[in-house]
Amino acid sequence: MTSQGITVLGLDPGTRHFGWGVVCRVGTRMTHVAHGVVSVEGKGPLGERLVAIESALVDVLAKFVPLEVSIESMFYAKDASSSSKLAHARGVGLLVASRAGLAVFEYPPARVKQTVVGSGRADKAQVAHMIRVMLGLAATPPADAADALAIAVTHLQGRALPGTRAPISRAGVDR
Repeated sequence: MTSQGITVLGLDPGTRHFGWGVVCRVGTRMTHVAHGVVSVEGKGPLGERLVAIESALVDVLAKFVPLEVSIESMFYAKDASSSSKLAHARGVGLLVASRAGLAVFEYPPARVKQTVVGSGRADKAQVAHMIRVMLGLAATPPADAADALAIAVTHLQGRALPGTRAPISRAGVDR
């Protein structure tokens, strides 16, 4: 934490579209810094897609220098293959953040939706709309980037303000 505030990188893992979003909080005010989606060829070998994601995330870390990373926790898709691929993408995000020495915090999708929209069953369009409103964006970000921004906002809303002592969750621990 600096006098400038705290900058958090939110990650929404996917092997075809990996969303990222950077949000800064100074006091109680949150500000959008940047967002994007790492899109990779869906028909390419999984290993090559993961390498492309890793390279892009390293660049994002170098450019925006976040102090912490928040990532969507694992949820189980309808089929094992989708869950496995999602786990690989999450692993890349965790690896890149950990290599950079950053603390990583996980949040379940329902909690992110509850925090941003007020309902744990909100759809992607509702999340994207509320992120646009909350962060004062001129346009609605792509769904994967909006989800990543929502994950960063969830972390920042639950994070203790300077001078207070409130626990924050670490990777693998849901609070």
